[in-house]
Amino acid sequence: MISIKKDNDFIKEILKSQEGIHLDFKQGISNQSKIAKTIAAFANTKGGKLVIGISDKKQLIGIDAEEEMFMIDQANQKHLLPPAALSFEIFEVDYIDDEKLLEEKFVLVVTIPESSQKPHLHTENEINTLYIRDKDRSIPSA
Repeated sequence: MISIKKDNDFIKEILKSQEGIHLDFKQGISNQSKIAKTIAAFANTKGGKLVIGISDKKQLIGIDAEEEMFMIDQANQKHLLPPAALSFEIFEVDYIDDEKLLEEKFVLVVTIPESSQKPHLHTENEINTLYIRDKDRSIPSA
């Protein structure tokens, strides 16, 4: 079981950060294959953090952290050869900019280190593709 952290300052810093080679925001996980491409790209490039529960426009949406962890773990196992190393942190947010939220929201931070087992191939329909991170995008390697 993962403990839930309360660190509003960390979340505030994340909200100030820009998506890029090491950071990607996701409102939630709706497509396992798509998120597996991002995981592969981070593992194949320089590592990074996926922040689930914050939109691309940096709106705190909040998520069901356990459901999102399950989706990410499934994506990693189903769509990556070999699966990448992942670590999860759950943050409970009850204040933003010193304003108390009506109800607490949860954000999941997934850390994907640069892999020593590269390449991690995204696999779907028996097609294996190498993804890398280019600025704020996960793209197939030429």
